[in-house]
Amino acid sequence: MSLVPLEEVQREILGLVTPLEVVEVALDDALGLALGENVTTTEPVPPFANTAMDGYAVRAADTVGAASDTPVRLRVVGELPAGRTPECAVGAGESIRIMTGAPIPPGADAIVMVERTARDGVDGVLIEAPAGVGDHVRPAGGDLEAGAPVFGTGTVLRAPHLGVLASVGAARVRATRRARVGVLSTGDELVSPSTPGPLAAGTIRDSNRPMLIALVAEAGCEPVDLGIAPDDEAGTVAILDDATRRYDAVLTSGGVSMGEYDYVKVALERLGSLHARQVAIKPAKPLAFGFVGGVPVFGLPGNPVSSLVSFECFARPALLARLGHPHRFRPEVSARAEHPFTRRPDGRLHLDRVCLRATDDGYVAARTGNQASNALAASAAANGLARVPDGDSVPAGAPLRVLRLDGVPDH
Repeated sequence: MSLVPLEEVQREILGLVTPLEVVEVALDDALGLALGENVTTTEPVPPFANTAMDGYAVRAADTVGAASDTPVRLRVVGELPAGRTPECAVGAGESIRIMTGAPIPPGADAIVMVERTARDGVDGVLIEAPAGVGDHVRPAGGDLEAGAPVFGTGTVLRAPHLGVLASVGAARVRATRRARVGVLSTGDELVSPSTPGPLAAGTIRDSNRPMLIALVAEAGCEPVDLGIAPDDEAGTVAILDDATRRYDAVLTSGGVSMGEYDYVKVALERLGSLHARQVAIKPAKPLAFGFVGGVPVFGLPGNPVSSLVSFECFARPALLARLGHPHRFRPEVSARAEHPFTRRPDGRLHLDRVCLRATDDGYVAARTGNQASNALAASAAANGLARVPDGDSVPAGAPLRVLRLDGVPDH
């Protein structure tokens, strides 16, 4: 089977994956979902003019000439905490003690912060700096005017988005629903991570399933643990048949190479469609994906690092497509190689686990350790995957493209 370029396989997968339906969800359940509608506000935010500072509400004209050595004395006619409505207006030569967030009382057109004042007796305050009209006043509608668009269809809701939606009273929104994703490990050699040692000869603890469950959750989906399937054709077919009836996507690890006991591909052929590819990357060359009743199934490699890289390159973008996200791929940045990235020509793009760090003149990337496909420990120290092109080694100081695994670049 010939090697297929990474981007070609990614385009093929995303061309076949369809988004889930749009439903109404409570704001509390909307984190990470993509809006299925345009949201506008029917009310201004903030709904009334209010103060951005603790201090005194004044008429700016009354503070002209104020200074620390020649303060202006104003009479204090009231006190206004947040959550209260003004009981009196500010007249000539008057002020009201006011707390952050409280509405601007009638007559006032500025706030003098408390640090620029000193109390003078029971009913007086000394203003030690002049105020300009509008100082520290947050106008009604200063954030959003009534009728203004808030967010558009396809916006992925992060924590600040939820805060904005709450501020306009959008307690429920229409969004592409959250995908439920079954995660299955395969192989007679696997035992549960909780199995006490020493392990029986020939067995290893299943690290892929906990890792993939966490990656699915990080992608904004709801993972479902399907356990470990032994190397049995009928059993694998039965598990995948049931899972594709229950869930919106299924991930398996192991059982996708060329061995006699690799039954995931067999199950996909029997239940639906199979697309087996040898991808021109290292690690994660073998990939099986297919559809059963419209549900995408990804057969990821069994080696832990290969499983991780395959998830990042193929399964994660597909899951984000299921969620209706407009952007499916991790961001990439340009970096300099901190040391030579040694390799040999083999017709494949190497995806090396690296520590990416910012310096004054850009990013620098360094390998985190053993790059073997079974050496998962080096992945814990990595925050990026360096794209090391086919050919001879990349010398120190040469440019590299790095896939960020820790979110949006910070510069």
